[in-house]
Amino acid sequence: MALGDAWKQISWFYYQYLLVTALYMLEPWERTIFNSLLISVAGMAVYTGYVFMPQHIMAILHYFEVIE
Repeated sequence: MALGDAWKQISWFYYQYLLVTALYMLEPWERTIFNSLLISVAGMAVYTGYVFMPQHIMAILHYFEVIE
């Protein structure tokens, strides 16, 4: 029963995503391309943040002399 409730909740969130972004007007193949691009851009942003944020944080800490 919990799995069915979780599936309903995920379906509801996906439906809300389609309504808010107006993707319900697109054909399935267009929606797939849009979602793929969105996931790719989000993935690249997360990767870039993961790779470069520690360097920037260390540079800021050195600049403000928090660490030597």
